[in-house]
Amino acid sequence: MGHREDLLEGAKRCLLEKGFARTTARDIVKESRTNLASIGYHYGSKDVLLAQAYIELIEGMGGAFEGEGPALDDTEPGSVERFQQVWSNIIGTMREPGSIWRLSMEVLVMGDRMPELRDHLGRAQREAGRGIIPLLMGGREEDVTDETTDTLGTFYVTLMTGLIAQWTFDPKSAPDADALTEGLRRVIGAATGDAP
Repeated sequence: MGHREDLLEGAKRCLLEKGFARTTARDIVKESRTNLASIGYHYGSKDVLLAQAYIELIEGMGGAFEGEGPALDDTEPGSVERFQQVWSNIIGTMREPGSIWRLSMEVLVMGDRMPELRDHLGRAQREAGRGIIPLLMGGREEDVTDETTDTLGTFYVTLMTGLIAQWTFDPKSAPDADALTEGLRRVIGAATGDAP
């Protein structure tokens, strides 16, 4: 590995241990066994490096969203059953001790003070919406249109952000996939006139 990759791996470890606000450039250098000049040369700033490390940590969660239980292929894309299965898998990652989702809440709070980080992660958030659509609706990520990303993808990312906030703030009262699915059923019922 070169300095660029070493910095990225060191930044990931620092984020998981200290979070965004408490991680310094010196921490990253120590963890990666590189030098301070490497951060600027390869990433431009510590904040951009941390943002990239965070994005890679989140992207690494993609497999967990598919779960270890029955394959997603066993449920109909776009079905309520698929919705429940995918959200159950996602919530499972929030239940884990030391969940990386806490970092998301830190980013939300720090956004105004770190515009470079906010802008970088804002672009990544849009792509996260594009990436979650095939899990729930089927198909391939590269076939998801911008319009679908900006509507359905935004809906899913908004749901995810709310779940992260609830699981970070009070895991005991945060909803599970069954509660989310029942809520979805009620929304569908109200929208179609089939409400109980």
